[in-house]
Amino acid sequence: MAQEPKLSRRRFTKLASVLVASLTLPGAASVLAAGTAAVKGARLWRAPDKTRLVLDLSNSVEHKIFPLANPHRLVVDITGTRLPGSLDGLTLGDTPIKKIRWASRNNNDLRIVLDLSTGVSPRSFVLKPNETYGHRLVIDLFDKQAAAAQTRKPVEPKVSNRNIVIAIDAGHGGEDPGAVGHRGAREKDVVLAIAKEVAALFKKEEGFEPLLVRTGDYYISLRGRTKKARQGNADVFVSIHADAYRRKSARGASVFTLSQRGATSETARWLANKENSSDLIGGEDGVSIDDKDDVLAGVLLDLSMTDSQARSERIGKQVLTHIGKVNKLHKSKVEQAAFAVLKSPDIPSILVETGFISNPTEASRLVTRAHQRKIARSIYTGVRDFFHKQPPAGTLIAARKNGSVIASSARTYRVKSGDTLSGIASRYNTSLRSLLSANSLDVNSTIRVGQILRIP
Repeated sequence: MAQEPKLSRRRFTKLASVLVASLTLPGAASVLAAGTAAVKGARLWRAPDKTRLVLDLSNSVEHKIFPLANPHRLVVDITGTRLPGSLDGLTLGDTPIKKIRWASRNNNDLRIVLDLSTGVSPRSFVLKPNETYGHRLVIDLFDKQAAAAQTRKPVEPKVSNRNIVIAIDAGHGGEDPGAVGHRGAREKDVVLAIAKEVAALFKKEEGFEPLLVRTGDYYISLRGRTKKARQGNADVFVSIHADAYRRKSARGASVFTLSQRGATSETARWLANKENSSDLIGGEDGVSIDDKDDVLAGVLLDLSMTDSQARSERIGKQVLTHIGKVNKLHKSKVEQAAFAVLKSPDIPSILVETGFISNPTEASRLVTRAHQRKIARSIYTGVRDFFHKQPPAGTLIAARKNGSVIASSARTYRVKSGDTLSGIASRYNTSLRSLLSANSLDVNSTIRVGQILRIP
C-alpha cells in the first residue's frame, strides 16, 4: 500500500512561507523551472451528492489520485507542481474533508492529502482554460450513500390525483459562474434567485409540486440535471438562464425549445445506448425500450420525442407571452436550439433566457429582487396556465377539470407555508366552522406546515 509522506506541520508551514516569499519577489516567476506548474488558488464547493475541490494552476499538469483507509484519506499526486501558498483558508464546513495537508515530493512534485471523516467515491480530471478560469484540476468526492442511491432505478408513483411536478433548473453554478455581466453580475446567482421564486410560487399552488434541480451554489452536469428531473417524475423541465453577447446593446428575454435536428440526434443517441439504458419513455405509464428491437424502439422514441416537443412548444408560447408583459422580448416567438438540457424524450422542456446580463440596463434589473420576482411570476403563470388547460392524466388538476375529484368525504389537504384556516376554507368553498369541526379545532387553534387537514 502506498504510504503518504510524513512531514511535520512545522515543516509544512516553513515550506509554504518560503514559496510564498519567493513568488512575491520581483521576477520570482523565473524561480520555477521550465514545465513546472504552480497552484495559484483553490476553491471548495459542496453539492447534495458530492464535494468538489478545484485547484487553479498556472499550466496543465499530470496527476493521479488514490484512496487510503484506516483512517480514510485521499492522496493527490501532481507532477511538476509547486504550492506557493497555503490551503488552510478553505472552509471545510459540512464536507467530508477534516483536514488538508501538503508537501513537496522529489523536489519537483506536489502531494496533497485530504483527511476524510468517511469513505468517498473519488474522481478527478483536468480542465483547459476558458473565459473565466485558467488551467484547473478538479477533484470530486462523491458521497458513498448518494452514489449508491443513484444506481437504483426510481420507482414510478401510482398515485391518483397526484400533483403536477415542475422541475426548475437554475443554470450553471459552483465552478461554472455562467455569463459575468455588467458590474460583475453573475448568471449563476441571478438564475438561482429566480428559480427559487418560481418554486415558492408553485409550492403555494394546490395541485403542483416544485422540484428545484439546483438548490445552492454548486455545479450539476447537463445530463445530471435532466436525470434529476426524471428521477423526480417531472411533468415539465424549465431551465432558467441569463444571456450574454459581445455587443452590450443586445437585450431582451427569449424562450427556447429543442430544435428538430437536436431531437433527431438525441433519438439516435438513446437508441444507440438502449442496451445500457433503463429510462422510461412516456412518463408514469411509459414503456422501457430495453427489450424492444431497434425498429420498434426507434418508433417509440420518435413518438415520445414528437409529443414532448409539441407540448414544449405550447408551454414555451405561454411563458413567452407572460414574460413579454414584464420584459422586452429578444424574439417575438419561441426559438429552437440543440441545448443538451432540452433533450429528454419523455419530458416537455423549455429554456428561458431571462434577459441579457451583458446589457448594463438589463443586468441592473436582473440583480434586483423586484425584477426577479416579476420574471419568476411570468414563468410560473405561463406554466400553470398551460397545465390548467392540458393537465396530465391522473393528476388532481385533471380530476377537477373532468369533474372526477375524490369524494369530498375523503379529501385531505397538507398545510403549506403561509396557509391560514380561513384561506383553506375559502379555497375549498366550505365554511370555516365546518373546517374547524371536521378537524376538532377551534378558532384559537394554530396549524403547522405539513399538518393534514380533512376537508368537509
